[in-house]
Formats: sequence, C-alpha cells, structure tokens
Amino acid sequence: MMDEREEEEEEEAWLQLRPVEPLPSQCCGSGCSPCVFDLYHRELARWEAARASKDRSLLSGEKSQSCLSKLNPETFLAFRISAVDRLTKDTYRVRFALPRNSRLGLRPGQHLILRGKVDDLEIQRAYTPISPANAEGYFEVLIKYGELLMLASGTGLAPMVPVLQSITDNAEDETFVTLVGCFKTFEGIYLKTFLQEQARFWNVRTFFVLSQENSPEQLPWSYREKTRFGRLAQDLIEELVGSCRRKPFALVCGSAEFTKDMARYLLCAGLAEDSCFLF
Repeated sequence: MMDEREEEEEEEAWLQLRPVEPLPSQCCGSGCSPCVFDLYHRELARWEAARASKDRSLLSGEKSQSCLSKLNPETFLAFRISAVDRLTKDTYRVRFALPRNSRLGLRPGQHLILRGKVDDLEIQRAYTPISPANAEGYFEVLIKYGELLMLASGTGLAPMVPVLQSITDNAEDETFVTLVGCFKTFEGIYLKTFLQEQARFWNVRTFFVLSQENSPEQLPWSYREKTRFGRLAQDLIEELVGSCRRKPFALVCGSAEFTKDMARYLLCAGLAEDSCFLF
C-alpha cells in the first residue's frame, strides 16, 4: 500500500506524461488526415488507458522512431538536422538527414508536420519540402521568421493589438513577438483576457512592468514570473534584447517621455535607429 505522499508523487508523475493539447496555431488548417488534434486525442486515449491500468508500457507507442525511413501519418519520427543555411536576414534552409539514403516519398502538394522545442516550449508547424522529390538521403524545408519587440505604456498598448493579432491570425507568419506592457497597477492592465490568449501561441511571450506595486504575492500566480516592479529601465531592456534569438525590430508606444527613454535604452542595447519604430 502506498502512503498519501507516494500516491501524490505517482499522480504527479502520470500528469507529467499526459499529452499536451495542441494550440490552434499548431493546426495548419489544410484538412490533414490525421490532424494534429486527431493525434492528440489518440495519444490522450492511450494515456488514459495506461493510467487506469497503471501500466506505463502502454505509452510506448508515443515514442519517436528514429530508425524508420517510411513516414507514418500517426507517428512522429526523429530526423537529424545535417545543415542550416542562412539565405536572407530572416530566412533559413534547413536540411534533414534521411536514413540509408532513402527518399521522403511525399506526393506533390503534400506537406510535413515538424515538431520541436523552442525555449522548452513544444511547437508544431506545417512545411512543404523544397528539396527535389527524388532527393536521396535528405529533405529540406524553408523556415522564415523574424523577431519583434513591443514596448507599450498604458494606452500605448492599443496600437500594438492589431499588429500582434495579424501575426497570430496568420498561420504562415512565424515572427517571434515579445510584448512588454507598462502599467501603474495590476488592476490597471487592460485587455488581460486577450493578452493571455495571445501568450498561448508558440511565438508570443508577454511581460508586465508595474510602477506602483512591489509585491508578487498579491498577483495571480500566472502573472508572478512575468511581472517586474518599478519602471522599465536600461537593465531590463538589455535583458529583453539579449533574450531574443536575433536583433529584434522594436515598436514603442506611450507618453512622449516613455518613448524618448525607450529610444535611448534601445540604442544603448545595440539596436540601430532604423530597427525602432516610435508611435
């Protein structure tokens, strides 16, 4: 018999094995069969059966199979990245190695669902290979993405909303977005629900800076790790720019004083003047 603590640990271990439901942005909308959501529900059913019987061996079907050369619409296979070529400032050609000089075997118009991790967040995207259909031992995809840093103070958030939504509404847009909203208090943050929904997308992260609060314990737990107190200053700007995958393009909107300060901080952080747009 397990004691209460052991039961809690066992329950936590099972919850960590539970499949993660895909985000809407992870569905390419092309009518794939099976869709990423079909795969999720199949994996969820397998997990529920394994949990009910307390038999983790039933989950073995979820593991990637790196030795297979034939694609399986119901199983993710692991392929090694053999080369990455930068074609333009924000476009890369990525080559994956296929085992035993095999061919990918896709028909014209078919695409792949690639799954990987970005900053410990699992993402899935659809890509059409650009390599020749008869290419042996490899396949290539074209990945294009940029980086956008949004700095908004108070009502300066409003002009950012349509820009952010245009990115998340477009399944082909792979721009990474970091949005920082500066407000006096937590209650003063508007569009909370919208911002929370946007932050669920794989390529969006949000932060908040509160100038008239100083206690994280007073905040909902989901806001504690992404909220700073005081004012948005040089040190945090440098931290944000440094955490971007490449030099971002910055959008700034707020009071005249806020805009002037942010422009100076961004220049000190290494961004060129033509990489900043001040509303």
